[in-house]
Amino acid sequence: MRHISLLLLFTLAAFPLLAQRRLTVRVEDSLSHEPIIGATVRTVTKPITGAVTNVDGLAQFTDLPISVSVLTATALGYEAAQLSLTPGTDTLVFRLHSQDESLDEVTVTATRTNSRIEDLPIKVEVLGQEDMDEESAVVPGNVSSILGDISIIHVQRTSAVNGNQAIRMQGLDPKYTQILRDGLPLYEGFSGNLGVLQIPPLDLKQIEVIKGSVSTLYGGGAIGGLINIVSKTPTSTKPEFTALLNRSNLKETNANAYYSQNYGKIGLTLFTGYTDQQAVDVTGDGFTDSPLIRQFNLHPRFFWNPSDRTRLNVGYTFTNEHREGGYLAALQGEAANAYRNINDIQRHTVDFNASQNTSENNVVTLKGAVSTFHRKNVDYQRLSDGKQSCIYLEGNDLLRVGKQQLIIGANLIVEQFRKNPATAGTPERDRDSTRLVDYTYQTLGAFVQDDWQLSEKVTVQAGLRFDHHNTFGNFFLPRLSVKLKPSDPWTVRLSVGTGYKAPNLFVNQTPGQLNVSLIPQRLLPIDVNTVKAERSIGTNVDLAYTKTFESGFSVQVDQAFYYTRVNTPVVSVFASTSSALGAYTQFINAPYNLFSLGTDTYVRLEYKAYELYLGYNHTLARRDGQSDNTYLPLAPQDKFSTTIAWENEHFRFGIESSFVGTQYLYNNQRVPNYWFFAGAAEYHYNEHWRLVLNGENLFNIKQANYETVVTGANPIVQPTFRPVWAPLEGRIVNLALKYTL
Repeated sequence: MRHISLLLLFTLAAFPLLAQRRLTVRVEDSLSHEPIIGATVRTVTKPITGAVTNVDGLAQFTDLPISVSVLTATALGYEAAQLSLTPGTDTLVFRLHSQDESLDEVTVTATRTNSRIEDLPIKVEVLGQEDMDEESAVVPGNVSSILGDISIIHVQRTSAVNGNQAIRMQGLDPKYTQILRDGLPLYEGFSGNLGVLQIPPLDLKQIEVIKGSVSTLYGGGAIGGLINIVSKTPTSTKPEFTALLNRSNLKETNANAYYSQNYGKIGLTLFTGYTDQQAVDVTGDGFTDSPLIRQFNLHPRFFWNPSDRTRLNVGYTFTNEHREGGYLAALQGEAANAYRNINDIQRHTVDFNASQNTSENNVVTLKGAVSTFHRKNVDYQRLSDGKQSCIYLEGNDLLRVGKQQLIIGANLIVEQFRKNPATAGTPERDRDSTRLVDYTYQTLGAFVQDDWQLSEKVTVQAGLRFDHHNTFGNFFLPRLSVKLKPSDPWTVRLSVGTGYKAPNLFVNQTPGQLNVSLIPQRLLPIDVNTVKAERSIGTNVDLAYTKTFESGFSVQVDQAFYYTRVNTPVVSVFASTSSALGAYTQFINAPYNLFSLGTDTYVRLEYKAYELYLGYNHTLARRDGQSDNTYLPLAPQDKFSTTIAWENEHFRFGIESSFVGTQYLYNNQRVPNYWFFAGAAEYHYNEHWRLVLNGENLFNIKQANYETVVTGANPIVQPTFRPVWAPLEGRIVNLALKYTL
């Protein structure tokens, strides 16, 4: 009996080791949720048992010992992962993250599906973290320089004295390019009027550029293209800290600092920066070519991930800026009645993004922002004083079913403008002198988008948006994109989409006539009974070839073709009424349409420490009317860009050049072509210290070399400025010191 009892005891003890079960394991990409083929799933304790995933990303275990409590999954190009088995589990899902070394793993957030760039049916160009790190020391004060390096983008200076800039894409006016911050349209209307591109790159993870009509994604405005500026997120439990100090020959000083860290389930990022730029007259005409700027930025963000399924982040952005331009002696207090342009702006923004994975294939997201923008402007000794309040709210549901990703959502945009009323006893010089009126615009939109992978070689993305604008009516915006993969190195993308642009008094745009002023002191309110919204249709075709050879040499070639048509655009013209400053400006629907037709060529070559970029854009942008077929002013028809870079353990050198040609003003008046050259040298002392010497516009090209920019009968008191079509500041050299912990 004693032997029988011992045998029974050993049998019961060994039962968990002998018992077996069936288990199905799925291995998929953590971002796209696509199956990973050829991944290895195995036990971590002896006896080792393993299986390999099939074309559906599935691995089957038919005789897995019930004692196994942990499995590991590995795949080429992905980080290994482990998961624990709970009793009764018959299915297990591994979501593998791509390795940091995989440079092709770029995730695009602007499309809301968080898909990899190579999986998207629409063409997206991404300036990644490495580009932002370099630019943060090359041009620390803003992102306009790095955006201008892309051939299809032309950064246009909109004021001769205050330094404001705007972006043209596909040859169209700046108002047709929509700018987002972390997927939120924060720069609409009055708040998009000044300093939008004054965002320091040290705070950024990447910039996403979507070319062509994509108004279906975020509503009116994205007719020529969309730019999404993406902030950094905390990536490690170790503290990350970067400090940067910069000084230029134009008397500009930048001091920026960035910190981030994860604390368990809580994360924090914090950016703060200050710019001090003195007013400089480069050309000797007495007027500022580089304005005085005092700017302070603060941007903290808090992250909370209570579980793998729930994520929340909340951010606050504060910008305070004082900017002065005009007759330099007046800024120095030596000419009391001379011309000055003074701007004081203050931005406050609170934004949030919350997401919940309700299941393995469903994600619900709620995001939004509340912002205020206050601007006081003194121009020609007259004051405009206004404030804009904005609300953006969006909810969407992303559902993955088989080979489809379906996203359904709705959003609300509220834009409210109010003139600041003068209190009793306020002197006349301190009262708002404009004829602007208060308004409140509300846009309620609903959208649906379906990404459907029909086969390994064909993916279709179809979208539909409906917007209701409380002043300008209803808009239906369909869009269709197709991605074809005929062979491994080749990708073809075709896209067609519609768009609209609601009239807005404060949107940056080129005047419809020469010398028409867009300063607030000359604007008349929009007549909402006669002025209608603009509508557009656009199509893009993109052919891409990407290949990396065994030698390490990689090549990327992209050839795009595009066409966009805008019906009855809203333009500014002289009004019949006049003020002491001259004729007022009114907005009307032009008696013509606009069209933009062009090609864009992109070539990128990399081999070991060398990198070469070539870009060429040719655009024909014209008015299309019975009596007016002139070229769109300030829209270069030819732009060529190139970058050559070399890097080793301690040094990095780069040379950039751009050719801007075949550019017209008004009535087909052509201006000279010009070349723009830049160069940078960077020294890495160790992994902590970097010293960067950068030179922009090395050959000192200036518009003043070709014509007088400031004119008028009495230019010191009431100047007239020529349209800006070339650099004004001339050569810029800066030296930056960067420290990273």
